[in-house]
Amino acid sequence: MIIIGIDPGLSGGIAILENNKVKELFDMPVMSDGKKNKKQLNSALLAKLVKDHINKIEDSVVIVEQVNAMPGQGVTSMFNFGQTFGAIKGICATLELPIFFVRPAKWKKHFELINSSKDASRTKAIEMYPHLAEKLSRKKDVNKSDAILIARFYSETRFKEES
Repeated sequence: MIIIGIDPGLSGGIAILENNKVKELFDMPVMSDGKKNKKQLNSALLAKLVKDHINKIEDSVVIVEQVNAMPGQGVTSMFNFGQTFGAIKGICATLELPIFFVRPAKWKKHFELINSSKDASRTKAIEMYPHLAEKLSRKKDVNKSDAILIARFYSETRFKEES
């Protein structure tokens, strides 16, 4: 089974797991927009990344972290985040991929990361996949680590919820 874990947002990450092995890791694909070169989602590249890594639709699933507005976050950044979130949903719908959402508190509780530092998910992902230590060595790689754990959460809990 292919599980695509997505930490949404312009600085988010994407993890492609096949039978719980990390097949690929990506930063969220972005491009410059307008005169100020603000970042925006490169939807075409995101669609290609997802499409290129699914074998059969029946054997693939997408898990996206379901996040909400945070206090102090600006209107523009929330609008941009909403656009990215909507694009992810649209891409999955177009590719006819099942999509599930998980709240941060739920997957973090599963991995005992509640009340820990943001960087703790990177440590946890490296513990689970030591061979990825180099790919997760930078502080900004925490988003890819989150994507790995989001995918693993689904893998480790889906059978319990279906029973």
